Amino acid sequence: MGLQSIAGSIYDLDTLDTRFTTDPTAPYQTVVDARADHDLKKDSSDKARARGQPSKWKTIEFKFYLVVLAIMIPYMLYIVAYVSSPSDPRYPHYSRYLTQGWILGRKIDASDNQYYVFRKNIPYMGLLLLFHPLLRKAWNSVYPTKGRPQTPQNRLDQRATFDYVFAFIFLAALHGVSAVKVLFILYLNYQVATKLPRKYVPVATWVFNIGTLFANELSDGYQFRHMASHISPPVMAIVGNGVKTVDSELMQFGNWLDGFKGIMARWEILFNITILRLISFNLDYYWSRDRSNSNSLEKKQLDPANLSERDRVRIPADVRDFSFRNYVGYVIYAPLYLTGPILTFNDYISQSKYRSATIEKPRTIRYAIRLVLVFLAMEVVLHFNYIGAINKAGPDWSSYTAAQLGMLSFLNLHIIWMKLLLPWRFFRLWSLTDGIDPPENMARCVNNNFSTKLFWRGWHRSYNRWLVRYIYVPLGGVSFRNWRATAKSIVTNLVVFTFVALWHDIKLRLLIWGWLIVLFMIPEWTAAYLFPQRKWEHRPTQYRMLAGVGSLVNVFMMVSANLVGFAVGLDGLLTIIQSIMHDWSGAIFLFMASTTLFVSIQVMFEVREAEVRQGVVVRC
Repeated sequence: MGLQSIAGSIYDLDTLDTRFTTDPTAPYQTVVDARADHDLKKDSSDKARARGQPSKWKTIEFKFYLVVLAIMIPYMLYIVAYVSSPSDPRYPHYSRYLTQGWILGRKIDASDNQYYVFRKNIPYMGLLLLFHPLLRKAWNSVYPTKGRPQTPQNRLDQRATFDYVFAFIFLAALHGVSAVKVLFILYLNYQVATKLPRKYVPVATWVFNIGTLFANELSDGYQFRHMASHISPPVMAIVGNGVKTVDSELMQFGNWLDGFKGIMARWEILFNITILRLISFNLDYYWSRDRSNSNSLEKKQLDPANLSERDRVRIPADVRDFSFRNYVGYVIYAPLYLTGPILTFNDYISQSKYRSATIEKPRTIRYAIRLVLVFLAMEVVLHFNYIGAINKAGPDWSSYTAAQLGMLSFLNLHIIWMKLLLPWRFFRLWSLTDGIDPPENMARCVNNNFSTKLFWRGWHRSYNRWLVRYIYVPLGGVSFRNWRATAKSIVTNLVVFTFVALWHDIKLRLLIWGWLIVLFMIPEWTAAYLFPQRKWEHRPTQYRMLAGVGSLVNVFMMVSANLVGFAVGLDGLLTIIQSIMHDWSGAIFLFMASTTLFVSIQVMFEVREAEVRQGVVVRC
């Protein structure tokens, strides 16, 4: 196998996630079986080529596009590297946020504490990734299953019991004595699902979990000292020559308990991801008790050992599988506990009973290599792009040229993308190594997006699928068949993105970000309604150019919204825009940036056509 072939296999969509290359209604085992059927493979390839348009890569138009990108991309990177150079007069203002690096004597941007903690702990997490599956193997060798057949239910018992026991050890190590708080919330949520009359479960689930989000934030994680002060308030005591207010004995005991913080003292920071699993369990249990959903496997005559990915999610687990043991094992499943990706309860139970055919060692190894390459790319970026440190130091944006501001803002989003991508892929790799296949969170590079709607399908993809299952569909879904349906869809999206903003953090700038996303989706929906693709079938080139202009507007709006939500905030964005537009150099920069983005969008269109020719349709 040549170097090009190896690189192609590492960056193949099938390596990233088989969900991208397989029909969600088709069991993956049928794909595995079809690999050896050469006639079937040839027939599939012929059909795929018939669906896609002829390749444009060798046309004069696309050769010109590739030349433009070959010039502009290095120039864009040069602009940021120049601004981030120690010779830049603004360097001393933010250099305190840099630390010693290892590439060409450069320092590395360590201003993002979230990513810095992840980066520092990679060796320890790598050991845990190896230790946890080995520990499971040891558990399986001693777990009392001897004398009983290895049935799916026995496999579930074996895996879920290990996950249940390991959950307590994992929580204690992570959160110390605060593990009790996490378990108490889990217990209350379980009671909501299993003790209330069925008709009250959905509303009670949402009220309880959204209330928990606010309570966690407002109470700062329920400090024991603070809770003790409500039972036994401070007392007056003689201290030295005077009388002072001191903590009561119960408050002192609470303060002592607060000292046992574990590895991650602020457990409430990442508890938001756990909230999604709590809701998933409750609503999956609620739907499992619907008589129309009972015995779905028998009704559809499906093989439970060879379900499609969609059926694993939709077909309810057996009622007896909604036990407290399975619930805790699922919610605190170690590989996915801290950051996800998000796996539904039904899917967790199905994969615990039957090992997914998508778990293949060669693919997992290629996925791990891809993760290492992304980490190295992030290291290079942080050594030559100090936008995080610049932004944290409170810069005078007016001192930067329009091109510098534009590139710093644009590449800031790349850093945000990679700092999320790396933890998500690391923990998904851990899960794959342990025998559970969750969805891939990032479908495409942040550069390879031109549609607001499709962007949100591919960014934090498992969360998007969660939103569709538990919010979009129950609210009636989204449709743009007429203006009334479109208005209803806009309201639905406002509800969804308000929840998304509050779920991320209870801050005004995130609410503004959520509402901006919906606002910026409206032009795309309107354009799709006014210019449907079916009416341009005989004018594909004109339609592609028209779509390129609309997509250009989309890209600018997506960049703006994400800068507001995750980088500089609304005031920062307005300041950057004013600085760019204060003279003619800004207008020239916008023209050059728009031209480059238009060229990039045309390349993106052709990338998707190439995927269609290969029989792959990624809906993002």
